[in-house]
Amino acid sequence: MGSDASAVHRTAVLVAVVMSAFLTPFVGSSVNVALPAIGQEFHMSAVALSWVATAFLLSAAALLVPVGRLADIYGRRRLFLWGVLVHTVASLASVVAPFGGVLIGLRALQGLGSALIFATGIAILTSVFPGPERGRALGYHVASVYTGLAVGPLVGGLLTQVWGWRAIFLAPIPVGLGAAALIGWRLRDDWTEAPGEPFDVFGALLYAGSLTAFMYGLSRLPGTDGVGIVLLGLSGLAAFGLWESQNASPLLDVRLLGANRAFLFSNLAALIHYTATFAVVFLMSLYLQGVKGLPPAYAGALLVTQPVLQALFSPWAGRLSDRVAPGVIASVGMSLSAAGLFLLAWLGPTTPMAWVLSGLGLLGSGFGLFSAPNTNAIMQAVERRHYGVASGTLGTMRLVGQALSMGVVTLLLALYMGPARLSPEHVPHFMEALRSAFLVFTGLCILGIGVSLARGGKGRWAG
Repeated sequence: MGSDASAVHRTAVLVAVVMSAFLTPFVGSSVNVALPAIGQEFHMSAVALSWVATAFLLSAAALLVPVGRLADIYGRRRLFLWGVLVHTVASLASVVAPFGGVLIGLRALQGLGSALIFATGIAILTSVFPGPERGRALGYHVASVYTGLAVGPLVGGLLTQVWGWRAIFLAPIPVGLGAAALIGWRLRDDWTEAPGEPFDVFGALLYAGSLTAFMYGLSRLPGTDGVGIVLLGLSGLAAFGLWESQNASPLLDVRLLGANRAFLFSNLAALIHYTATFAVVFLMSLYLQGVKGLPPAYAGALLVTQPVLQALFSPWAGRLSDRVAPGVIASVGMSLSAAGLFLLAWLGPTTPMAWVLSGLGLLGSGFGLFSAPNTNAIMQAVERRHYGVASGTLGTMRLVGQALSMGVVTLLLALYMGPARLSPEHVPHFMEALRSAFLVFTGLCILGIGVSLARGGKGRWAG
């Protein structure tokens, strides 16, 4: 099915992809609100709790590019369906997790499902919707992601407070089953832009192993073993780039990065922005509950501010990016994000809630203006046969950025708090870690503004 698909099929595609895009952010943002309760039940430190998020990110980031290539060769619909099912099954199993290690393992399995969903979903939308309608469709996709982020803290806080954190993993199951049913019932065709081409198994293993080593090493810093693992991962990624540049059927065509300025800088902007913003909800959940003493439902209601604004701005920003240079809109969004992060860097135990809401509001508005236009810029920059890899590359930038964000926070928590749990006597140390993190993230966003502006005009690589 190509861009000439009927309006009915396009609608079915949009609904299925939008429903599926809701799952991962909903679970992730819900779990963030429930982290204090999970830590209390399983007696986990603040550093250990960060692995509930990091395990998911490790799995998803390492698999996104290989899955994107598999989807281009064997069909995006098939892998998309498997992703929805895997994520749903992992959610169901998480309900009965007996201890923290099992929950972390199931979050890694959810990462696999997410990789299958996000490596194929954006590529499917780009294949089905023609140029003039693509920004609008991508805007709805991003809005669905942000709706999951918006509903997650509120629903997750309520579920945690009333029925306990395990109820969070039951909530997305109906959505997953509904999306899977729609895919199986209405979508009979598939999308294969590179049928018959060989799959680079060695490259996939080298990429996944190296990226996993790099991100795992970050979590081990500042220890000497962490430094060694990070260097091992970086060496493997360099070897992967060399291997791919000489491969006739590469997993990731590195020429997309080397010869396509718009593609390179748009992906780099995404990496920086996600690195600077992802850990905000994790830190704010601990701050609101562990420092301000708010119940989970109230904390979740406050955290809704950011993703609600993201969801409201995204469709409008996506439509605008069909008419105005996407890089300009994305750069304005990055500027608002920097302002919001700078405000949050000055939080304290007695900071008024109006200050908290102002920071979260600026972040939400900035992210809403950044994400859909930046996605549109990336997909405009490549040929149709590279949509799957481009989608997977963007998803990898997002997940690697999120993992780096958690890596920064984990490192700072380890430096300021060590193995301690968040308790009244450790609040000053936690606040020092929080301030340091937000100042680092502010600096990254300022750097990202320059990267976003440096992408230049629209450019399509036709190698």
